Amino acid sequence: MNVPAHRAMALAIASAIAFGSAVHAAPAAQGARAETPFLSQVDAFARSARVSNVDYVLDFTLTGKETFAGTTTVTFDLKDADAPVTLDLKDATVKSVSVNGKPVATRYNKWFVTLDAASLAKGRNTVVIDYERLHSTNGEGLHRMVDPADGRVYTYSHFEPVAAQQMFAVFDQPDLKASYTVSVTAPRDWHVVTTTRETKIDERGANRHWTFKTTKRLSPYNFSLHAGPYQVWEDNSGKYPMRLFARQSLAKLVVPADWFRQTKAGLGFFEEYFGVPYPFEKYDQLIVPDFLYGAMENAGAITFAEARYGVANMTAEQKQSLTEVIMHEMAHQWFGNLVTMKWWNGLWLNESFASFMGVLATVESTEFKDSWQKFYQSGKQRAYIQDQTASTHPIEVPVPSSSNAFDNIDAITYSKGGSTLKQLRHLLGEDVFRKGVHNYLVKYSWKNATLDDFIGSLGEAAGRDLSGWTKQWLYNAGVNTIAANYSCSGGKIRNFTLAQTAPSKELPTLREQRVQIGAFKIDGGKLTLVKNVPVTYTGAKTAVPDMNGTACPDLVYPNYQDWGYAKVKLDKRSFATARTSLAKVDDPLLRAMLWQSLWDGVRDAEMPLNDFLTVALNNAPLEKDYTLLGDVLGKVSESKAYLDAMNLDNAYTRQTTLALEKMAWDGVLANKGNADFQRRWFNQYVSVASSPDALTRLAGILGGQVDAAGVPVGQPQRWSIIAHLNRYNYPGAFDLIAQESARDKSDAGQIAAVAATVVRPDAAVKADWVKQIEDQKTALPFSRIRTAMGSIFPPEQGALNERDADARLARLPQVDKTAGPVFMRAYAGTMIPATCTPQSVARLSRAAATMTDLSAFTRRTLLDTLQDDQRCVAIKAKLSAPKG
Repeated sequence: MNVPAHRAMALAIASAIAFGSAVHAAPAAQGARAETPFLSQVDAFARSARVSNVDYVLDFTLTGKETFAGTTTVTFDLKDADAPVTLDLKDATVKSVSVNGKPVATRYNKWFVTLDAASLAKGRNTVVIDYERLHSTNGEGLHRMVDPADGRVYTYSHFEPVAAQQMFAVFDQPDLKASYTVSVTAPRDWHVVTTTRETKIDERGANRHWTFKTTKRLSPYNFSLHAGPYQVWEDNSGKYPMRLFARQSLAKLVVPADWFRQTKAGLGFFEEYFGVPYPFEKYDQLIVPDFLYGAMENAGAITFAEARYGVANMTAEQKQSLTEVIMHEMAHQWFGNLVTMKWWNGLWLNESFASFMGVLATVESTEFKDSWQKFYQSGKQRAYIQDQTASTHPIEVPVPSSSNAFDNIDAITYSKGGSTLKQLRHLLGEDVFRKGVHNYLVKYSWKNATLDDFIGSLGEAAGRDLSGWTKQWLYNAGVNTIAANYSCSGGKIRNFTLAQTAPSKELPTLREQRVQIGAFKIDGGKLTLVKNVPVTYTGAKTAVPDMNGTACPDLVYPNYQDWGYAKVKLDKRSFATARTSLAKVDDPLLRAMLWQSLWDGVRDAEMPLNDFLTVALNNAPLEKDYTLLGDVLGKVSESKAYLDAMNLDNAYTRQTTLALEKMAWDGVLANKGNADFQRRWFNQYVSVASSPDALTRLAGILGGQVDAAGVPVGQPQRWSIIAHLNRYNYPGAFDLIAQESARDKSDAGQIAAVAATVVRPDAAVKADWVKQIEDQKTALPFSRIRTAMGSIFPPEQGALNERDADARLARLPQVDKTAGPVFMRAYAGTMIPATCTPQSVARLSRAAATMTDLSAFTRRTLLDTLQDDQRCVAIKAKLSAPKG
C-alpha cells in the first residue's frame, strides 16, 4: 500500500509511542471472543490454531443501488469442535446461516457470526451465510460512488487492514490464507475485476453473470473485487496480459501507454531480481475515486487513487511518482501477497520492503534514475522528522488488536524501514542481500512468515548472526546523529573520528552502520570530492585512519551518497561552506543533503528562518535539477507557512512575501519553453501569492485577461487559483466557486469546490463546516469531509482557528470515542488546534496532560501537534529579522 505524504509543518505525521519487542504467537484464548468490533491478536491466534485449509465460494449480486447481496460459502478444517467459531461480517443483514447442510439459528452481533460448537464437526466443515449490506462510502469494504459527471455507478473494494468483513463473511486475519472462487451478477455494461480472470460470462436479461477461476491462497486483505462501467485498455505485448481501468468520465485524461510501459519494465525487473516468477496470471490496474490512500496491492488487481494518478498532462514529477508507486505495489505481489505476514506487527516489513524495492526498480528499469535522490528528499526526511518526535516508535511494535493495525502506518513504517533495508543491503553486500530475499520468497511461498524468518534468511545468506543488528535497528526508536571530528595541521587532516550520539537518555541506542565519508575542497569555483572513505562504524566513536593525511577540506559530509540512516551534524567549517557555496556543488544529491542540513538548522532553532530564506532567495533561482528544485521550493513554502503562522505583520514579512512572489514569477518567465520547470515555478507562485498585486494577477490569469507566460492553465490550476483567491478573500472570489462548479461538474470539481469554500476567512463558514466535519451521521461522502478537514485552517488564519479552539479541543475525546480509525487518521492530523503562540502551546500541554485515555493514534497525534507548535514558537523566537 502507498500512503500519501502530509504537510510537513502544520500537520504531525502519524507516529507511535508503543515500545517493546515483536508480537509472537500467543496462547489460545480462554473463553468466548470479546464482543467488540475488532479482533484481538490473542483471539486471532486462538482461531487460527483451530481453523485451517480455508476455501471461500463467494457469490455477489450487484445492482448499482445502495445495497448489494451476497452468499458466502466457507469450507474449512477444524481441529476440534469443543468451542464456538466466529466468522467476521460487519454491519450486514443476515438472512440465513447453515452449517454442514443444516439451517442454524443466527447468532450475529453486527460484528461477527458465532457458530455454535454443537453444529460444528472435527475435520471438514461448510458454512453458508446469505446476507445483504449497504455499500460503504468511506473507501473501505465494497465502496460505491455515483459519478456526478454522468450518473454512472462505480464500485471497488479495499480490505486492508480488516475490511473484507465489510463485503463478505470471512476469517479476517492475515494468517488464515484461503482460496476464493467468485461469481458476480452485475449490470450488462459493467466490467467485473478480481484476482483471476473470468472463465465465463452469461447473459441474464439486463445483467451478466461472471464466473472466475479459483485463486491461489491469499490473506483476506490481498483479495479484491471491483465492478462498474469502467473504460478498459489492454496490452498483451509482455509476458503477462495487462489491463488498465478508469471511470468513463476520466478516460480522456489517462495515458495508458505510460502505465503499460512502466508495468512491463517492472515485471521484467522483479522476476529477474527475485528469481521467482510473477505469482499471478494477469496484471490489472484500476484508477478509482474516493480512495483513502495512494494505492493498494490487491493480488493481480491493484487500485490507485484518482486524485493523485488520474490527472491530465502529468508533470515529470507526477510521472515519476506514478512509476515509483507502480513499482511499490508490484513489489508487494511477491513480498506481501506471495509471502504474507502472520499478524499486523509485520505490516511494516511489507511496506518497508516495497518502499525500498519500488525505488530500486524505478532506478534500475526506468528513465527516472534520480529516484534515490527523490526518496532522500521526501520519504526519508519525513522519517527523520517523525523519528525526532516525542512519540516516535520502533520499527517493530506490538499490535494487540486489529484496531491498532494502522496505528503505525507512517513514515517510520515506510521510509525509516525502507532506509534500514537499504542500509542493510550496503552492510551485507548487494549479492548477499538479494540471495537472502530469494531464499525467503522460495521457502515461504503462499505461506505466512515472520520477521525472524526474513532476518534468518538474510543472516544465513550472509553467514552472520543478525540478532544484534535487529535489536538495534528494529526494536529501538530514534535517529542517531553522526558528526565528523578532526583537526588540521600543516594543511592536512589529523585524528579523524566519526562520532555517533544517541537521541536522548530515554533513547540511548547506538547502532552499527556502514556509510561513506566524503571530503571536499573548493577548486576553481566548484566543490570537488578529494576523498571518499567507506566505513562501518559502531559505538560513540570510530577512528577513520584512512581520512588522516587528506588535504584539509572545506566540507566533510559523513553520509556521502546517502548510504546510512542518520542525522548529519556538520562541523562549523562545513556548515559555513554549505551556507555560502550551494551553487558550487555539482552533485544534486549532495546539494540536496546540504540544503537539508540548513533546513535542519531552522527546525532545530539554531539557524534563523530569515537567514535560510536569504540563502533560498539567492540560490533557488539557480537550481537546474528538477527534482531538487521541488524540494527547495517545498522548503520555501514551509518557511512561508511558518511566517504566516507567526502572524507578525511587520515590514520584514511584507518585504519577504513580495520577494518570494517575485522569485516565483521570475522563475515562470525564465523557464519559457521548459514546461516542467515552468509549471513548478507557477505552482510555487500560486502557493506563496498573498499580496494584492499577486492576487490580482492570479485573478487576471483565471479570467483570461493576463498572460500566464505560456503555462497551460487547466482545470486543476483553475481550481487551485480559485481556492487561493478565496483563502485571501479576494473580491468576487466566492462567486467564482459556483461559476466554476457549473463549468466543471466532475467529482474532482466537487471536491475542489469544498476546499475553496472552507478555506475562506469567514467565521460563519468555519463554524458550519466544523459541525459538518464532526457530524458522524453526515450524508456527505468521506472524501468531501476529509478535504474540508485539510483545508479549513491555513496557517495565517490563526485568529479564526482560535475562535473555537478551546471547545474543539475539549470535544476531541468524544470525537475520538465515537468515530472510527479511518476518520480519526484524518481528523487528528488536521483539526487539533495549534496556532504558534505560547497560549496555544499551553493549551495543548494541558490537553496532553489530561487526555490520557485517547486512542493510541489520536494520543500520539496530540503529542506531535504539541511538539510542532513548540517548534514554531521556538523558530519565531530565533527569527533575527527587524521587527519593524
